[in-house]
Amino acid sequence: MKILLDILPVALRAMMPITLAAVGEIVTEWSGVVNIGLEGIMTLSAFLAGIGSWATGSPWLGLCAGLLTGAFIGLIHGFIAIKLRGNQVVSGVGINLLGMGAVGFGAWVLWGAKAPMLDQRFWIPGISLFGVSFSPFVFITPVVVTLTWAMLTRTALGLRIRAVGENPVAADVVGVNVEGLRLFAVVYGGALAGLAGAFLSLDWLHTISPTLPAGRGFIALANVVFSKLNPFLALLGGFLFGYFDALAIHLASVAGFGGGVPYQFMRMIPYLVTLAVVSFAIGRARFPAALGQPYRRE
Repeated sequence: MKILLDILPVALRAMMPITLAAVGEIVTEWSGVVNIGLEGIMTLSAFLAGIGSWATGSPWLGLCAGLLTGAFIGLIHGFIAIKLRGNQVVSGVGINLLGMGAVGFGAWVLWGAKAPMLDQRFWIPGISLFGVSFSPFVFITPVVVTLTWAMLTRTALGLRIRAVGENPVAADVVGVNVEGLRLFAVVYGGALAGLAGAFLSLDWLHTISPTLPAGRGFIALANVVFSKLNPFLALLGGFLFGYFDALAIHLASVAGFGGGVPYQFMRMIPYLVTLAVVSFAIGRARFPAALGQPYRRE
């Protein structure tokens, strides 16, 4: 029981990038577009957020850089998927490969073999949980989840987004701008994935690496399936996945100090949980009827 409580602060941090990226992808998929490039967006956003913070000395400017990077990559994916009607899965795979290659090359050019540590902190002094200072992301994440849920379920904009994902032809007939709304949704999803990437480099791991997300973008996709496209369930799923991520980190450190079990085995835990959850939830999730289908106006 003590171990479960000890890792709770780490779990709260681990859940944030998974939740933010998943909630953004929920909006994207409600519009009828799939973006499996979350891992690549998080990688590139973490890199450029780190550069922004390292160059200016301000983590807030770095955060803006990460957010804008994610939105821009989302715009590129949206242009390929919506305007050019390209294969959405192939575009997402390309983003993932771009993230690994570009960040690896960029980090080597700037710093060589050893990337810098980012010393700036977002922590809020004087406020702590279990002896750990609060990060603004502790507040940002549930606010983003709530606002996204409200947008999707309580506004005309959300109704239109869901309409173009379910039946774009009918939505177009009544005057809804299908391509414009889909592009907005993809950019919104990219921006939240960018925010998740910025969190990784600026507020949690404090470094820059082409492997910084460590599969969390793919775990976020699993969280989308788990949530059934509900932002609040994505918050719950983010905590579930984040908790097992934190547990794996804790057990890996214990194993490395003489437990006799290779730490790599412990680090498999969140990915095994991801496979189990997706296997259980994939048949129960309902997705928009036009998901992944390019729309061509007749």
